[in-house]
Amino acid sequence: MLSPQSHPLIEATLPLVGERMPAIATGFYSRMFAAHPDLFDGLFSRSNQKSGVQQQALAGSIAAFAAHLVKDPTSAPEIMLSRIAHKHVSLGILPEQYDVVYRYLFESIAAELSDVITAEIAAAWTEVYWLMAHALIKQEKGLYAAAASDKPLAPWTVTRKEPAGSDAVTFTLVPSDDTPASASRPGQYVGVTVRMPDGIRQVRQYSLSAGTDTGTRVFTVKLDNDGEVSPVLHRDVQVGDQLTLSNPCGDITLDAGDGPLVLASAGIGCTPLASILRSLVETGSERTVLVMHAESTIERWALREQMRADVATLQTAELELWLEEPGAQESARPGFMSLDAVSIPDDASVYLCGPLPFMRAMRAQALASGIPAARIHYEVFGPDLWLASA
Repeated sequence: MLSPQSHPLIEATLPLVGERMPAIATGFYSRMFAAHPDLFDGLFSRSNQKSGVQQQALAGSIAAFAAHLVKDPTSAPEIMLSRIAHKHVSLGILPEQYDVVYRYLFESIAAELSDVITAEIAAAWTEVYWLMAHALIKQEKGLYAAAASDKPLAPWTVTRKEPAGSDAVTFTLVPSDDTPASASRPGQYVGVTVRMPDGIRQVRQYSLSAGTDTGTRVFTVKLDNDGEVSPVLHRDVQVGDQLTLSNPCGDITLDAGDGPLVLASAGIGCTPLASILRSLVETGSERTVLVMHAESTIERWALREQMRADVATLQTAELELWLEEPGAQESARPGFMSLDAVSIPDDASVYLCGPLPFMRAMRAQALASGIPAARIHYEVFGPDLWLASA
C-alpha cells in the first residue's frame, strides 16, 4: 500500500520520472555492470542490453507499477508482477539481489533528476521500489517453494536434436543427476543456460513444445543468425552435452474448464501453443479447439507435423493456416492472419503467441469481435515491452 505522504509526490513527479525513466534505466545498467560485470555471467542478456530492450522493459515496468499505485494505492498490478516473477525464477534471482538493483537504480535516479529531486521525492520513489521488490520477492518465494527441489537450476543432458522446419531445432533432454524435476504446465517455458565461446554463460527462455512429463524436457529453438545463443545451440550443442535448465516457469498456461479454445500463433510462437495442444490430446479433451497459425512458407512451420497430427487426433479441433507464400499443394489462406473470415465462439478463451505486432493486431481483432480482455492471453519472447499497455 502506497503511504498517504508518498501518494501526492509520486502523482506529481510521475510524468517527469516516466519521461526520464529510459535514461534512468540506461544509467542504472551502466553503473551496475561497471561495478558487477559478473552479472552478465548466467544472469543478464548481453543481446538485450545491446539492443536496449532490457532498459525499455525495466523503465516500462517501474513506470507502470507507479502509475497503478497512483490510481489505486491499496493494490498492485498482479498480472505484471506475476509475469516478472516467473521470469526471475527462470533465472534463479535471489532476494539479496534486489539490494544491488536498488543501490544503482537510485544512483541513476539521483543523477537524472538532480535538478528537481528532494529528500521527500527520493523517499517516495524508494517506497515505490520496495513495494514492487517485496511483492516480487513474495511471489518468487512461493514459486521456488512449489518446485520439486530447492535447486532453482539443474543439469540436463541432450538425448535428441532434430530439425524442426527449415530453420529451427527441437531438443529433448533428460535429467543429468538425481535432482527432483518439477512437472510443467502446458504453455510454460524453461530458462536454458548456455556457455558462449568466450566462456560467459547466457540464459534464454524457451517454451516447452511438447509434454509435461517430469522425466523429459522438449523445447524448440529458431535460429537467429544475428543472435548470440541460438547459433551456439544450433551449431555446437550435440547429443550427450549438458545444459543447465530452470524449473518450468510462466503464467500463460491452459485454464481448466471445458470451454472452447482459440490457439493463434505466428512463426516460432507456435511452441507454447503446441504444448497446450499436445496436452489436450494426452488428456483426451473434448473441448472445441480452433488452431490458427501464420507462417511465411510451409517449410518454416517448425512444428507442423506435431500440430497437424494433434489436430487430427482431436475430433473437436480444426486448423486454419495462413501463408505469405502458399505452395500449390497447400490448403492455406494467403497473406497475414485475420479474424474477418473466422467464426470464434463468444465464450472462447484465446491464446496468442508470436511477434509483438502480430499479437497486437490479433488482440485488437479479438476484442472487436466481442472476446473480453480477461479471456485473451498472450506470451512474449524476451523482455515484455507490452506490460504497460496491454
